[in-house]
Amino acid sequence: MMERLHRPILLVEDNPADVDLTLRAFAKRHLVNPVHVARDGEEALAWIPRWEAGETPPLLILLDLKLPRIDGLEVLSRLKAHAVSRTLPVVVLTTSEEDKDIEAAYSMGANSYIVKPVDFVKFMDVAAQVEMYWCLLNTPPR
Repeated sequence: MMERLHRPILLVEDNPADVDLTLRAFAKRHLVNPVHVARDGEEALAWIPRWEAGETPPLLILLDLKLPRIDGLEVLSRLKAHAVSRTLPVVVLTTSEEDKDIEAAYSMGANSYIVKPVDFVKFMDVAAQVEMYWCLLNTPPR
């Protein structure tokens, strides 16, 4: 249990306003896990060699789909294809409600798909649910 509290969350999000919203929501919830931010798909994938080298892998990856350089579905595909990140839980947190994106994300191994609410209060509810389930209730792979 204690190990979970020290594992980071990797937030993959290019929109500075959404990064700020997510960080504020987690701070308001007093989330104890550190949050690392990758601002595009390339930055997200740059974590793989770091995890291979022994850096603590995240408890959870929150992944936007609409990313510059390498889009979110490609990031998801590469994460799930790599031994060091294959079992890491990935929650797609995006504005896309398109069926093709939802189907593609799940078929590539996403563990959950959440459409981002625009409203801060509703976003706080999402942050609370993510924290409760993924950081406290779920038993992650080691």
